[in-house]
Amino acid sequence: MAQYDFTLSFALPQKDVDPEVFVEQLYGDGCDDALIGIGQHGRIALDFTREASSAGEAVLSALSDVQRVIPGARLIEASPDFVGLTDIANLLGFTRQNMRKLLVKSGPNFPLPVHAGKTAIWHLSTVLDWLTGEKGRTLDRSLIEVSRVNMQCNLFKEAAELDHDISNRLKRLVF
Repeated sequence: MAQYDFTLSFALPQKDVDPEVFVEQLYGDGCDDALIGIGQHGRIALDFTREASSAGEAVLSALSDVQRVIPGARLIEASPDFVGLTDIANLLGFTRQNMRKLLVKSGPNFPLPVHAGKTAIWHLSTVLDWLTGEKGRTLDRSLIEVSRVNMQCNLFKEAAELDHDISNRLKRLVF
């Protein structure tokens, strides 16, 4: 069994319910391996360190545990997934300047961002895969695995909201 560190953020099904009511229930019903945050009204976040046979099992069992205690809670984000250069640097123990230098030096070979605005955002999984495959870096296996699972969770959540007619047409145009 390996340990996987990840955070799941949820919107509560009823925004007027104090999230404090769920803390003891979550802790007693499978989430005793998480720090539970209730800072924002109508939201709850759980920072897990979960032992499991795989990252998929860790994240999916945590999602199931939360849904069992808070039916109808909607996943906002599974992280780490969406990251900027500073996030990547912090996760890997690099400096931000080192990451920027790597980005500039790599040019078009660096993974494409999900968002290329003033602050670029990447899926952590694509950057980690690039660092291990293209740059030969040895990275924490559990971080790579959990970032892949979290990317799938976040993409699945977004895909569930798609108009399937437009999706099918886009498939033919974009891919």
